[in-house]
Amino acid sequence: MPLSTFFDLHCDTLTAFMDPVPRRSAHTLNDPRHQFALCKLPNGVRWAQCCAIFVPDDLHGADAADYYGLHRDSFFRQMEAFHHLAAPCRTAGEIEQAWSAGKTAALLTVENASALGGELSRVEQLRRDGVVMMTLTWNGANELGSGHSTDSGLTAFGKAAVREIEEAGIFVDVSHLNDRGFFDLLDTAQKPFVASHSNSRAVCPHRRNLTDEQIREMVDRKCLIGLNYYSPFLRSDGNAATLEDLWRHGEHILELGGEDCLALGSDFDGADLPPCLDSPEKITGLGTFFLAKGLSPTLIEKILWRNALEFFKTNLT
Repeated sequence: MPLSTFFDLHCDTLTAFMDPVPRRSAHTLNDPRHQFALCKLPNGVRWAQCCAIFVPDDLHGADAADYYGLHRDSFFRQMEAFHHLAAPCRTAGEIEQAWSAGKTAALLTVENASALGGELSRVEQLRRDGVVMMTLTWNGANELGSGHSTDSGLTAFGKAAVREIEEAGIFVDVSHLNDRGFFDLLDTAQKPFVASHSNSRAVCPHRRNLTDEQIREMVDRKCLIGLNYYSPFLRSDGNAATLEDLWRHGEHILELGGEDCLALGSDFDGADLPPCLDSPEKITGLGTFFLAKGLSPTLIEKILWRNALEFFKTNLT
């Protein structure tokens, strides 16, 4: 079913930090007021959703680690509450088992490695919790390095953390990492990594997007790039993005050799998304849209889910 299966590398629904009243719903993953909700997934669609614990930049040390723990517990509490709809997964095999059972595959990730509280020993705890992926930074600076709003590269602690994260079988995520940090990572990383929700800077010149050089490096290293649906990362004129804008980014990454690494990374509930991309139901139309653009069903299948699943199958045991 090439046009009815989807793998989304990033959403912020778990922490629901865009809510006007923080934590207004104990059931963040099934709140119909959110952009993503389990109850909003169309019948007959197989879906894998990476659910990020977003740690704000103003939290550090034990406060950041405690914040991570709070939302980790929320994730597993919700997995139990909605066990008939979703299953927590870590490997490709578990994802396929969830789909076979008619459930959404839910994967725990972290946005902002300040969740480590500045202690490498906490990487092992994240591994035991089933975390599959972690961005090194958010927008600002933390113990590991700096995000796109700053200019410093990876710290000595950050380089050591990359090695620990890789050794633990957790994917390093470079979304939000600045250019200097990215190239520091190239000298440090030993395994393929992910940009869970980043677009092309050549198409839209935002610092959060990837340069052509960075995309080529990721293609050469067999990495994974998830297209972000946020309008300011898709176009620079201040207007709401369209499907055509998403296509321009995808087409450009494909032109740079990204057929086997292009994926989806919505940023649901982490940004004000354009109306054409603000719910899973609308995303289910992407296959038909890409068909109209002349992509083959095989390539569409890769973008919508297979590249992500194969990345997990190849790099995570």
